[in-house]
Amino acid sequence: MNLRWAGQRRVRGGKMKSQRGTNLVEQALTITFLCSIMFGIIDCARLMYAYHFVANAAREAARYASVRSASSGIGVNNGTLQTMVRNVPGMGLDSNKLSTTTNYLAPPHGSPSCPGGPASNKPGCMVQVQVTYNYSFILPLLPTGGVTMKSTSETLITQ
Repeated sequence: MNLRWAGQRRVRGGKMKSQRGTNLVEQALTITFLCSIMFGIIDCARLMYAYHFVANAAREAARYASVRSASSGIGVNNGTLQTMVRNVPGMGLDSNKLSTTTNYLAPPHGSPSCPGGPASNKPGCMVQVQVTYNYSFILPLLPTGGVTMKSTSETLITQ
């Protein structure tokens, strides 16, 4: 085989046309596209991972508040729950982007002893905790403003 002709091919008219470097350009474009898709999938998986922790934090905070009513002498407020949610170990989230909102509600059957608001922080009433987190993507091709995710958990106050 003649090495001088390895990177060329014959086209119409008998002239030789060089193809050196075309494979490199095709490979560079393909790898760029595939890496963008792969990192996009990784970033979306991180988004789902963060939502899992936000939902779990809301559930745990509502459970914590349900056994610590004002009448039990322990009583919790939004600041206590905010601190609890931000200090969950192994969460992997930026705790400065987490916020909580706590509401005390009347139960579905509408008990007269639970008017709603802070006066309903007693057994038989409902506590609702909403955790909000502003997620930021790493990949620059995805939305730059991030995604605000919210999870709400509601449970009956038992103690």
